[in-house]
Amino acid sequence: MSEITITKRQRGYTLFLLVLVFTSSHVDRQIVAILQEPIKHAFGISDTQLGLLTGVMFALFYATLGMPMAMWADRRNRRNLITFSITLWSGMTALCGAALQFWQLLITRVGVGVGEAGSNPPSHSVISDLYGPTERATAMAIFGVGVNIGIMLGYLIGGWVNEWLGWRWAFVVAGAPGLIIALMVRFTMTEPPRGYADGIQEKPPAPPFWSVVTTMWHNSTLRHLLASNILISFAGYAGIAWTPVYFQRIHGMSTGESGTWLAVMIGLGGGIGTFLAGYLADKFGKTNEGWRAWIVTVSILVYTPMSILAFTADNASSALFWFAGPAFLGGAYIGTNFALLQSQLGVEMRSVGAAINLFLLNIIGLGLGPLFVGIVSDLTEPTFGIDSVRYGLLFTVVIMVWGAVHQYRVGQLLKRAASQ
Repeated sequence: MSEITITKRQRGYTLFLLVLVFTSSHVDRQIVAILQEPIKHAFGISDTQLGLLTGVMFALFYATLGMPMAMWADRRNRRNLITFSITLWSGMTALCGAALQFWQLLITRVGVGVGEAGSNPPSHSVISDLYGPTERATAMAIFGVGVNIGIMLGYLIGGWVNEWLGWRWAFVVAGAPGLIIALMVRFTMTEPPRGYADGIQEKPPAPPFWSVVTTMWHNSTLRHLLASNILISFAGYAGIAWTPVYFQRIHGMSTGESGTWLAVMIGLGGGIGTFLAGYLADKFGKTNEGWRAWIVTVSILVYTPMSILAFTADNASSALFWFAGPAFLGGAYIGTNFALLQSQLGVEMRSVGAAINLFLLNIIGLGLGPLFVGIVSDLTEPTFGIDSVRYGLLFTVVIMVWGAVHQYRVGQLLKRAASQ
């Protein structure tokens, strides 16, 4: 390994490609959020069924298949797995537009989830091999900006293509670019040696799956980190799925109008917030390790009151004004917590460790968050009418605060470990 040198330019280009991959995955994952109202009317379905479409069915396959794919990634070529994955999810997204019945749309969304299962764990592993512990949170935050860019493009594409051509064509337009990105990854990406950034000369053999589970369970820092990720993602994914519906249903916005406003706030504003959180975690973490986690705690303390004001606003202008805060801060945990997870694990188990984290985050967060809001909306609709969606969204704020408690504990444990 000492004879292999990866230039700064190669490192930056690889990170750029992985951001494109992550962006594509979130365009295809989140575009359905802005299209929920036209899909609901097209198939005559309930909010609970919409919750299944945006949450459980996608998350079940995405999270479960992520672990065997991650085990493969810890043993074989990660670039090829990422190429296969993006090809699959992009093709299945385009096929969503051909669904004639709700169950067909559900199956194609499952296909998107299967494809995306093979992307994130190997991407995290590659980034950790390119960037050392002192700059890993910044690199992961740059990678994490792909979430915000993807949501921005998904909202814009879904919102306006739906108005111009219909919701079916929105899926086609969203899926096609991923096939080009797949070719770029396959033929231009350089895969780093395992442990390159950590100076490890010889990579230890990948351990059995349950050995990784045991290692993570006995690490109290990781237990609290996983709890925080689960709770924050529960609130975050629910908000991403239902906030467009909130603005369309309660404040009378069109898909194009709501998509544009949310694209700017979550896409541009949220991208800046995600990057700054990772940058500040690395900056302040050099003097106090606890700040690698506490940056997220602080962001949630600001996020909470602004979310409450946004989801109880009487008019669209006030709702948009207050929602700018949650949009900016909602992704603060992505780069920081993903980097912390990788730094707590050995190089031989990073893909599987990332997959376990994503399994829990997505089964509970992505799977149950949107579904829960849909159930609450259906249960309270007879009493509160269209305002019922507010109550599900407000409950997610409580879950976010619960996540902040675990995040604070992570910082305490990091600070204690550094002083020993």
